[in-house]
Amino acid sequence: MTATADPPAGEHDPCVRVYGTRVHNLKGVDVAAPRDALVAFTGISGSGKSSLAFGTIYAEAQRRYFESVAPYARRLLLPTDAPKVDDITGLPPAVALQQRRGSATSRSTVGTVTTLSNLLRMLFSRAGTYPRGATERLDSDAFSPNTAVGACPECHGLGRIHEVTEQTLVPDPSLTIRDGAVAAWPGAWQGQNLRDILITLGYDIDRPWRKLPKRQRDWILFTDEQPTVEIDPGRHPVTADYYYNGTFSSAERHVRHTLANSQSATMRRRVLQYVNTVECGLCGGSGLRPEALRVTFAGRTIADYVAMPLAELADALRPVAARTDAAAAFESTASGELTEVATMIAADLVARIQVLVDLGLGYLTLNRRTPTVSPGELQRLRLATQLRAGLFGVLYVLDEPSAGLHPADAEPLLDVLDRLRRAGNSVFVVEHDMDVVRRADWIVDVGPGAGELGGEVLYSGPVPGLAEVSESVTGRYLFDTAATTARSPRAPLGWLRMQGISSHNLRELDVDLPLGVFTAVTGVSGSGKSTLVVKVLDDVVNRHLGRAVYAESEADGEDPDAEVADLDHDASIGVRAEGVEAITRLVAVDQKPIGRTPRSTLATYTGLFDAVRREFAATPAARRRGWTAGRFSFNVAEGRCPTCQGEGFVSVELLFLPGTYGTCPTCRGARYNEATLKIRYRGRTIAEVLAMTVDEASEFFTDIAGAARSLTTLREVGLGYLRLGQPATELSGGEAQRIKLASELQRPRRGHTLYVLDEPTTGLHPSDVDLLDAQLHRLVDAGNTVVVAEHDMRMVAGSDWVVDLGPGAGADGGQVVAAGTPREVSRAEGSRTAPYLAARLRHSTK
Repeated sequence: MTATADPPAGEHDPCVRVYGTRVHNLKGVDVAAPRDALVAFTGISGSGKSSLAFGTIYAEAQRRYFESVAPYARRLLLPTDAPKVDDITGLPPAVALQQRRGSATSRSTVGTVTTLSNLLRMLFSRAGTYPRGATERLDSDAFSPNTAVGACPECHGLGRIHEVTEQTLVPDPSLTIRDGAVAAWPGAWQGQNLRDILITLGYDIDRPWRKLPKRQRDWILFTDEQPTVEIDPGRHPVTADYYYNGTFSSAERHVRHTLANSQSATMRRRVLQYVNTVECGLCGGSGLRPEALRVTFAGRTIADYVAMPLAELADALRPVAARTDAAAAFESTASGELTEVATMIAADLVARIQVLVDLGLGYLTLNRRTPTVSPGELQRLRLATQLRAGLFGVLYVLDEPSAGLHPADAEPLLDVLDRLRRAGNSVFVVEHDMDVVRRADWIVDVGPGAGELGGEVLYSGPVPGLAEVSESVTGRYLFDTAATTARSPRAPLGWLRMQGISSHNLRELDVDLPLGVFTAVTGVSGSGKSTLVVKVLDDVVNRHLGRAVYAESEADGEDPDAEVADLDHDASIGVRAEGVEAITRLVAVDQKPIGRTPRSTLATYTGLFDAVRREFAATPAARRRGWTAGRFSFNVAEGRCPTCQGEGFVSVELLFLPGTYGTCPTCRGARYNEATLKIRYRGRTIAEVLAMTVDEASEFFTDIAGAARSLTTLREVGLGYLRLGQPATELSGGEAQRIKLASELQRPRRGHTLYVLDEPTTGLHPSDVDLLDAQLHRLVDAGNTVVVAEHDMRMVAGSDWVVDLGPGAGADGGQVVAAGTPREVSRAEGSRTAPYLAARLRHSTK
């Protein structure tokens, strides 16, 4: 370790000092960092920086806080293990703001996360203009779609309903019922059963659907009747070889029953293809009861306000917030706008919203659902809430606050962090953005490598001093000594031309994307990048490939309502596309989790665990016992731990708080029972293999083709530090995305594939960005097309083509500001990306 300028410890020690931390891969680290400063923790992915900032410093602060509360209250709090550290001194109370994805529920919005919705509801309840004849004011809950008294009775507060029509249930009326005209019906035996019932009832299932009488078509699709008939095996040998009673269910009834009662996310998503999800006619999409929508403030309903971009909402409320007329302030009027309470609430709203606007989030609306908000946006929403809390003497520990930010949006973020520091707080950030790191007062660089090759503090001191540490990978990028070779842009093999795009803030947009090259779509946060790349492009190509276009909710069985609210329109509707026929396959690599529980792991998702289990089953000890590869799966009862059912964790239910996971007390996280753990392969148990990092496993299984191929691709995308048994619940969105990419890279290539990625560099150290960039260019070299929505100028500068959206965010964005090679776009006037791209290109060498 190289340390400079550490202030000496004393009676008034200004530092947080850590002694002997051994959390995860940290090797007995001692380090000091000043309080009342902006301290950046850096290092490549897996080096141990998060283990130091969060796993050690924040975890110990939380543990000390929990020990200070009464034992009765302590048992209601989240359990926390003491970090493996000898001592920490100078540690103030801490608040952590980590990267977490939006809640997988349709009821969570920007307004609920920031509590701004509470204030707005109070404003309408206390100061709204009520319609003539209203006898009493509504409680604030009446203005919330998430309460029984406020939710619209038609859509139950979701704002959208399912509309079932003949066209949605029967996409191809030229087919016969036998050939699957009623596509919404279930497949396999259930579908055959319904067809046999129709035959028994006297319907002709071999006549084209369009030629059936309308009365018959309506009955088959929409009847509430459920007749039961006897099925004769002589007439229907395919279905059964015995007599049985079959009960008919119309197509609409099947769809609605599946949506209302099925616990299978796959089944619900399947039937969602056969409905139109439309705005609720009763509430106009607001999710509120009519009586709440009749109350106005300054001439607008609460639905109007929550649909406004935050910057526009602040402007609308500012005149009320700025009232200083004392007489008017206490005047009771029918409108309520001139009352003291209106002025106070409006002023508080404007002040809170302004912080969000300063953080570059002015384009968000209060009714924006959190599953559609990026982790970086969500962290900034929570950061703004903390800023308004006005705390003093607190240690804020932030996880990559710049994630998902365009370089132009980083300046306001740094200003907010500086305000926290100047208010008497300490700000520790785990950060990969070198522009943010350069602005820090102090840097703690961890490395030199990842996993076992990391875990040491290479430097702790003022930022300029890191230039003297040759072992530091971060230093090469911080001081721009890591050479970047400028690529000569490839020539397109063709063009995908899309015209008339209208989705979210994209309005009648025409975009040309080159094929056979690497294209980066850029623009400030909220400019429309993800809408164009992840939604429109995905839907257009899926439609061409004959795939059904429907949104996959992130609920996965947790919140069926989320699938209703998050089902977006088919963005390919109305889009005229040319050149799409050149694409034979689409791979969309997003940042959604690879699983929701510890049962889903890196090894199981990539398939490499199958090869590992076969090797264990082939050992002499396993063969003597007659055990197959299934015995070594933690999803099979025979081999897994009976307490945790193979998860390695047990669910801990907490009073008044969400449940959490704790290490299994029986197997201590090993996942397997004692008998299974007695089998060893090359001296290691199956649990010890799962505990290996990808780098370690790559050497261990170098001669096992099935495992080596997966491990090699994982290392190539910079994931060598992850453990094979790393639970999905511990993976960041960026890690999940790279695991999906690695799984795709190991598959045999075929045809012309379009790879679509949304901000793939999120959470990556610049050195890992270079690794990922190389892999994506390999895909292009193999004759494929790669399109990424991206903020990282290092990756953008190395692309073949850039489409820059903007000029601003939300309603101020959605237009193509510039398109061309990186050098052409770097010279574009009116582009907020251009100056940052130009600066990056200046550091590139031919």
